[in-house]
Amino acid sequence: MSTLRALAKAQALAAGVAQPVTTVRHLHLSERPLVLVPLAMAGEANAPLVALVGAAPDEARLLVVPQPRNRQQRFAFAAELAGIVLPYLDSFRGVSEAVPTDRGRDIRYRYVDAPQLLVPNPAGVTFLRLLGRSTRFRRPDGDYPVHPAVPLLGRWLTFFAERAEHPGSSALLAMTEALTMHWATGQSAVEDLHLPALLGWLDPPAGMTGAAAAARAEDPTVCPPAGPAADPDFDNRLLAPAIAAYAEAEEDPVARAAAYAELARLLRDQLAPTWELMWRGVGLLRALPVGARVAGRWDGDKDAFTGYAEHVDAGGGPQPRRDAAVAAAVRLHRLERALTSYAVQRAYDDPLVMAEHRLTGEAFVGDVTLADPQRVDDSGKRPVLRPRIQVVTTEPVLMPVGATLWSPARPAQKARVVFVTPGADGKTEVVLELSGGMGRGLTAPPGTVPEVGERLCFTTLSDAFLPAGNFPAPEETPWTHGGPPAATRPAEGPAAQVEGGAEATTATVSDDGDPAEEWA
Repeated sequence: MSTLRALAKAQALAAGVAQPVTTVRHLHLSERPLVLVPLAMAGEANAPLVALVGAAPDEARLLVVPQPRNRQQRFAFAAELAGIVLPYLDSFRGVSEAVPTDRGRDIRYRYVDAPQLLVPNPAGVTFLRLLGRSTRFRRPDGDYPVHPAVPLLGRWLTFFAERAEHPGSSALLAMTEALTMHWATGQSAVEDLHLPALLGWLDPPAGMTGAAAAARAEDPTVCPPAGPAADPDFDNRLLAPAIAAYAEAEEDPVARAAAYAELARLLRDQLAPTWELMWRGVGLLRALPVGARVAGRWDGDKDAFTGYAEHVDAGGGPQPRRDAAVAAAVRLHRLERALTSYAVQRAYDDPLVMAEHRLTGEAFVGDVTLADPQRVDDSGKRPVLRPRIQVVTTEPVLMPVGATLWSPARPAQKARVVFVTPGADGKTEVVLELSGGMGRGLTAPPGTVPEVGERLCFTTLSDAFLPAGNFPAPEETPWTHGGPPAATRPAEGPAAQVEGGAEATTATVSDDGDPAEEWA
C-alpha cells in the first residue's frame, strides 16, 4: 500500500466516507456492459446454482440450476447462458473501422467497439474462468453431447478471463477492483472485496457513516453476499429444503413447477440486492471523467476481440489447457510490458497517481524560471536544436546528472539533466536540455518549449514504445525447458471430451452417468 493510499484510508475513517485516490477514471465503461452475477453451490467445486445476467438494469434474466449436482442440468445452464452471452458478443461484430499500420503505409480492420463483462468481485472472474475451462473442450456430437453453443461459450469465457489478467484491459472487470482503484475506504483490503460493504463506504445512506453502513451491509439478512459463494445459513435453512422439495416432486408436474417457482423466487431474492449494487457501482464510475489514455487501452481490447473473433470464424481450436514453454514466456513478457506501460499511463493521466511517484523520488514538480528556446548545439557533425530550461522546485531531486526525464505535458519530448544545484532556502535549481517534439528545424515552433512561469512535472517514467523481446521458435525450445513440444493427438473415448484427452484433469462419473471433468 502506498503512503498516499494509507493516508486516504485514514481520512476515510475519520470522515466516515470513502476518499477519492484518483482524479479521473482509469478504465473504460461500455454504454452497454453485460452484468453477470453468479452464485455457486457450497461444497461442490464451481457448481453453478443461479445467475442474473443482463445488459441493462431492467433486463435481468434469471438462470437456475435446480439440481446443481446433475451435470446435464449444468450444461443446460451453460447452453442457456450461451443464448444470452453469444448474441451479446455478436452485436458488436456489425461494423468495422480501418486502422493505419506500418506508419500509414498499410491498413487493417477491427470492430468499432467491443463487449464488456462485469462481475461483482475477483471470485466472479475465477468462476467464469473455471466455467470456460469446463466447457470449451466439450463436443456437440459423440458420447455425452452438449449443445453446440456450449464449447463456443467456454472459449469466449476463457478469452475474457485471459483478458482480465492483462493490465489496463477493461474487457472483464470485477466491480470491487474497479471501485477500489478510484476510492479508498476506512476498512481493510480484504473487507473491500465485499461489494455491499464497499458501497456502504462509497455511498452511505443519509445519516450513516461509512463504517456503520458497511457493518449493516455485512449482515446477510440485510444484504446477501455478492457471490459466487452463497451464505451458509441461507444454504442450510432455505436452499437445501427448496432443492429437496424440487427433487421429491419429480413425478408430479404441478408440484414440480411449484417447487421450481419457489426455488427461483428464493434465488432471485438472494441475487437482486447484488444486481442493484452492480448498477450503482456503474453509475459511480460513469460519473468520473475518463482518463486521456483510456481510449487507447480500449483500442487494445477491440484489437483482441477482433483477433479472437476472426480465429473462431476461421475454425481455430480452443485455448490449450497449459501453455508450452515458449508460449508461456511470451505471454509473461507481454503482461510485464503491459503492466509497465499501464503504470506510466495512469501516472501521466492523473496528478494524484503521479503524486505517489513524487513521494518515491521518481518525479518532481517545479516552475520554469529561465528558458532558452533557440539554443543550438553545434558540437556535432551538424547543428541541432537543443533548448535549455531552468526549473526550480522545493521537492527532492534524486535524479543524477545525465538522467533522461519526461513530462506528461509533452510526452514526446526528452529532458536531460544538465545541472542540479541545491539552494540554501530549500529550493533546488535543475537545468534541463530538451530534445524531440520540436520538429526537424533549428527553430522551435510555439508551444513546444516550456515558457517561463509554466509549472511542470518531470519524471523518470516513460510512455515511449517498449520493444518486444526475442524468443526462440517453439520447435527450438531448449532442453532446460522441456525441449520442443511433442505433437499431441486427441484421446479416444469419453475422456477426450473433458479437457483435451491425455492432458485432462481428473474425470468423475456424475449422477447421470457422464464422465465429466470436475468444475474446479
